[in-house]
Amino acid sequence: MEIESRWANDQYDRLPALAAELVGRRVSLIAAGALPAALAAKGATPTIPIVFMMGSDAVKFGLVASLNRPGGNVTGIGLLNNALLVKQLEFLREVAPAAGLIAFLANPHNPNAENDAREAQLAARALDVKLLTLNVGSEPDLDAAFATLTQQRAGALLVDPDPFFTARADTLAALATRHRIAAIHYLREFTAAGGLASYVTGFADGYRQAGIYAARIIKGEKPADLPIQQSTKVELVINLKTAKALGVTVPLPLLGRADEVIE
Repeated sequence: MEIESRWANDQYDRLPALAAELVGRRVSLIAAGALPAALAAKGATPTIPIVFMMGSDAVKFGLVASLNRPGGNVTGIGLLNNALLVKQLEFLREVAPAAGLIAFLANPHNPNAENDAREAQLAARALDVKLLTLNVGSEPDLDAAFATLTQQRAGALLVDPDPFFTARADTLAALATRHRIAAIHYLREFTAAGGLASYVTGFADGYRQAGIYAARIIKGEKPADLPIQQSTKVELVINLKTAKALGVTVPLPLLGRADEVIE
């Protein structure tokens, strides 16, 4: 079996052409790792099976008819990425109770960004904090965003799940450290690189499940008959060394709930 990969390098406008190229190669199946890629693949072919792995609402964005009966040529694995935003905000509220303003980084090129920003705003209001949404879709945007959140005196930072931020977990950790801001991410790599915390969905488990679905389809099963599976594994990772450097006190009950503490 031959596997071909295509990378848009964070340029979502390239995805339709890349998907069309794979269709032209008459591949047996397309695996898509995020909402923009899944939408591009579905737009390129109504027949070639597509397996996605993402945290977005597949029904809302028209990828499948329903979770139990996808219909068509698309199925996949749902992650809790976007649903974790509320929990991440609650974490920031606990470790930075004096923060009246929390910054939220979102990639405006991601179709899910607007919905995530809206949900994060609602959660912030419920916690009695203000949320400052900063659009970041390129490297220059990152520096500008941190300059803005510093100028606005944001007390904490939340990062929206997006491939652009996934590829820059180390950079984001370094920027958060430099600007002395309590930040939470959706990747363990961020916390390992010096970020304060991460509330992580099960990427490895999701990829494993997506691989199983791909194998079943290659062997003859139809995507329409395979319900959307939900990967529900999550992990809270806290970097105590970073907390001390930031002057942040992590409550003992919160430490007790952590799956991993980096010291």
